[in-house]
Amino acid sequence: MERNSSRIAYDQTSVSSSRVLHVDRSTYTISRSGCILVCRSKCFIHRFLLIVFLLILHAASAQSRPAIADQPELNDVHFHLTNYIQQGTDIHDFLNIMGTKVGRVALFGIPLQQEWSYQNSGDFAPTYYLQSDAPLYYYSFTDAYIAMAYRSLTKEQQARLDPMITGFNPADMYAVDHIRRVLQTFPGVFSGIGEFTIHKEFVSAKVAGETASLQNPALDRILDFAAEAGLVVLIHNDMDVPFAKAGSEPVYLSQMKSLLKRHPKTTIIWAHMGMGRVVRPVTQHAAVIETILKDPQFSHVYFDISWDEVAKYLVATPESVKIAADLINRYPDRFLFGTDEVAPKSQDQYLRVYYQYDPLWKSLDKEAIEKVRKGNYERIFDDARARVRSWERTH
Repeated sequence: MERNSSRIAYDQTSVSSSRVLHVDRSTYTISRSGCILVCRSKCFIHRFLLIVFLLILHAASAQSRPAIADQPELNDVHFHLTNYIQQGTDIHDFLNIMGTKVGRVALFGIPLQQEWSYQNSGDFAPTYYLQSDAPLYYYSFTDAYIAMAYRSLTKEQQARLDPMITGFNPADMYAVDHIRRVLQTFPGVFSGIGEFTIHKEFVSAKVAGETASLQNPALDRILDFAAEAGLVVLIHNDMDVPFAKAGSEPVYLSQMKSLLKRHPKTTIIWAHMGMGRVVRPVTQHAAVIETILKDPQFSHVYFDISWDEVAKYLVATPESVKIAADLINRYPDRFLFGTDEVAPKSQDQYLRVYYQYDPLWKSLDKEAIEKVRKGNYERIFDDARARVRSWERTH
């Protein structure tokens, strides 16, 4: 560098919403928009041109860097970065899709891979489990993929995501060893496990090998370890079978309640309130959920309202909206919003479920809205981050 070249220091950790630029003995305070707010300099031409050049670089960097809003509208407890053939949205693109509207996201892939059987679908390559009769199989590499994608981000970007472990077979007694191994291989990354599935319409019957069960001790081993390590558990389990007869006893409800009671130290989020595409709300569904919410034995259990297939039931009529809102308003600490979107290409696509719930948002108390959309997520996952990092340091 020539002896007369200007010495430059660019401080990006300055206070408030501005940044400070030092050129020789001159100081410039620059706003996030790139405007010079304060200039203490004689501003010689060559220095002025240098400042212009640096401001252009600053603006370009700001445009490419996803920023979190001071007050985002929501957090998302249920998001799949990849689909049933392990393809999806680039994680950097997803941060841009989140934009300033979404604060934090529980991030995971899908643990099941759809097999492309030529004997079944010929040249047609299925991308979804309903597009083929070929089986699904567990794809453990999804956890490494999510971890490496997460590690490609800056610390500021990582703070917005809570990756989850999904690539294990819940019917396998060795599943807990996979979860432990993932934590030890990728320390500082994961905060929970899930979404993983036990009983799910159409899916469970397609999974190769042994069918998962709520009564399998392999699942108990998983939930015991989650409690030990501090991992949040996001579990999909339909409360009933598809097209169940009205008024009949929900097939899986008693088994699910028994499982939850066996693991009082595990933080468990029951995905979709036990509903599905064709697993309709059971008779007096809200009352059934309330029996869990008001029972101290289930104080560790939460519910997410993710998926457009669930939203279609909750906002179907003014009466259904009122029933859902009344329940959530009574127990605002126990519900979380999630999108359950899979590899979206735009923010409109990503947030369609959020907008689908507009009638519900308008019916909730201010406190409930804040907790369901943001506060409960932050409380649960902040605790999980601290506990899992502590476990990793000692193991």
